[in-house]
Amino acid sequence: RSHHEAYGAAFRQVEEYDDDGGYVIGGTSAVAGAIGADAGRSHHEAWMVNLGRGDDDWLTGPRDVEWFTGKAPHVCPGVDEHGILRSLPLPNLSAVTRESAKDYFDNSWTLFETLFAGLKGEEPFYRPPVHGLRHPQIFYYGHTPCLYVNKLRVAGVLDKPVNAYFESIFEVGVDEMLWDDMHKNDMVWPTVREVYEYRKDVYDTVVNAIMNHPSLDDKNGTEPVMVNQNHPMWALFMGFEHERIHLETSSVLFRETPIELVQKPENWPHLHPSAAELPTKSTRPVEGVDYPSNNMLAVKGKTIQLGKPLDFPSYGWDNEYGERTVSVPDFMASEHMVTNGEFWQFVADGGYRKKEFWCDDGWVWRKHRNIKWPFFWTPVGPQGSHEYGLRTIFQEIPMRWDWPVDVTYYESKAFCRWKTAKDGSPTSNPFRVLTEAEHQIIRHRDHNLDAARSSVSADKVMVTSGADFPLGETGANLNMAYSSHNPVDFFPPSHTGHRDTVGNAWEWTEDHFNPLKNFEVHHVYDDFSTPCFDGKHSMIVGGSFMSTGDEASVFARFHFRPHFLQHSGFRLVASNEDAPATHLFPGSFAGQAAARDQAAVEESADATDNVYETDDLLNMYWGLHYPSSGTKEGVTPILDHNNSPLHGLRFPQRVAELLCSLEPVRTNNRALDVGCAVGGSSFELAKSFDHVEAFDFSNNFIDAAKRLQSGEHVTFRIPVEGVIYKEVSV
Repeated sequence: RSHHEAYGAAFRQVEEYDDDGGYVIGGTSAVAGAIGADAGRSHHEAWMVNLGRGDDDWLTGPRDVEWFTGKAPHVCPGVDEHGILRSLPLPNLSAVTRESAKDYFDNSWTLFETLFAGLKGEEPFYRPPVHGLRHPQIFYYGHTPCLYVNKLRVAGVLDKPVNAYFESIFEVGVDEMLWDDMHKNDMVWPTVREVYEYRKDVYDTVVNAIMNHPSLDDKNGTEPVMVNQNHPMWALFMGFEHERIHLETSSVLFRETPIELVQKPENWPHLHPSAAELPTKSTRPVEGVDYPSNNMLAVKGKTIQLGKPLDFPSYGWDNEYGERTVSVPDFMASEHMVTNGEFWQFVADGGYRKKEFWCDDGWVWRKHRNIKWPFFWTPVGPQGSHEYGLRTIFQEIPMRWDWPVDVTYYESKAFCRWKTAKDGSPTSNPFRVLTEAEHQIIRHRDHNLDAARSSVSADKVMVTSGADFPLGETGANLNMAYSSHNPVDFFPPSHTGHRDTVGNAWEWTEDHFNPLKNFEVHHVYDDFSTPCFDGKHSMIVGGSFMSTGDEASVFARFHFRPHFLQHSGFRLVASNEDAPATHLFPGSFAGQAAARDQAAVEESADATDNVYETDDLLNMYWGLHYPSSGTKEGVTPILDHNNSPLHGLRFPQRVAELLCSLEPVRTNNRALDVGCAVGGSSFELAKSFDHVEAFDFSNNFIDAAKRLQSGEHVTFRIPVEGVIYKEVSV
């Protein structure tokens, strides 16, 4: 390794940049114990503590049937005659049988494990992504089964955990707050083998629920069951679609993983056939030769009704439901998404070096990452020659100039500014990207929102498998038909003349992720959408080649932060009117974040936003200071697991006991407890001193301790798993 990577509290690294965006590392300090896995490494990184625990041998090379904890791919629903596994259609919830539910579960579960068969050895399970903004893959390997258990428990389908400790540590993923939020959840993770065994147990548990829970009693398949949002098995289908989200997001993390740490699984879909075509010999792509011209097409405006009907018979996330009427003015949109060839012109023209093309936030992000070309482009010549190959999920291939470029929102907007400056806009406003409402206009009329509200089959994913998605006049690269992008002119255009309005790559939009009118959270997953209604997430539309299930639905509404990659591209749009986009805050990621955050600080200056005044933290401190609480309720203070920090129990009391054991000289036999929290040490000191004066900066803590002092019966909540709590007495 040519540099030191530092993750976690034990390793801190100062990153600085010179005026030209040059990268300087300094201020590194670390104390690291030697571990066996360090052999042959030039330095130690915090995550390496997870290596060398006996997992490497069975994870090296192609996986055999043993790897699959459910059905093996060659016997799994969705496999074709060549042994390639693709996605099944999205289930119709108006007629669910035990068999149909299990088929979709097996398809989801085995697709996920087939993807993870692409990690070569133990290192990629624990190695953090290069940007440090997500957990290592071991988390996601355990996260999807964990959610099945936790949500089925919340719904009342399951009455106990499978593994309470795993269902705590694998419960919550990461949505980073800033593009430089590099301090993530470093820890000693379970071994891959341990999580593998956990997955086997969860698979059996979910299959048992599907085949035996009374709410899915279909009278041996003769009387299918309707599953809606009030049905307990809504949580089961929630688990399916959650797993499919992570199938796609994990595939992006695979694409970001060093190529030597991944391998193409045997049953994985092939790249689009164009990947095998002879590459161009020119290192300077030519429009009309290496990639098609991208004409701007006029589109007549209309009124669009957003929102999914509550009675539509498929699973939907909370943000899809509700309604909004959007009046869309006339606009122009490029025939297809911007290609690698078009974007090469921006790169070669120095677009990444010219601040004037970037919004404030985007420029700081670009300098922070020292980005000089799209992340998935792989240099194959000297820097400055602008010769590139292309990284797919598992392979590096010669550049396909006619595939859509994979970029962030920031890069998309920089290209729009560059294009406006270079060629001028065909309207009175500069080039921009699409909006959610405009997207619905250029989708094929046979498969848009209006069509789907009239006919369930018009939501094509309801009736079309991955193998069949490319077929016909409305063919598209969705539902894992292929495992890569395709040329932007490969599929027929929609009725407006636009290509790839669904599939191939997600499209960035000008909209903030937002709730529709009458939005309501679902009680089983009440924080799926709401934390992201913050003006810091951009909506993406259309789905990518990796989008399956609900992600491939016409009703899908997904989002990412503007500095994230998600098999995502963009289409050029221009209009004389303002973009018909929904913004939760003024502007659209154009340097607004710092100003908005500062305004929020000023507005809340007098508000109670101190974490030490929250009931959640008070509950934690009750448990720390009085660990015998919960004994009569049968709740332990710390979940039982290897190396559990039992040494932390009664810490405040033991500090007080230590002071008294030292027999300090007493003048007035009084003691002062500074930072007493909820009084664990204060009451312990009172056993040995005539008077104890205790104070804390938290009013919440002091009020709580006074209630206990007065003899009041006090209760608090202990989290036992995920969002499941038990009330216990102090």
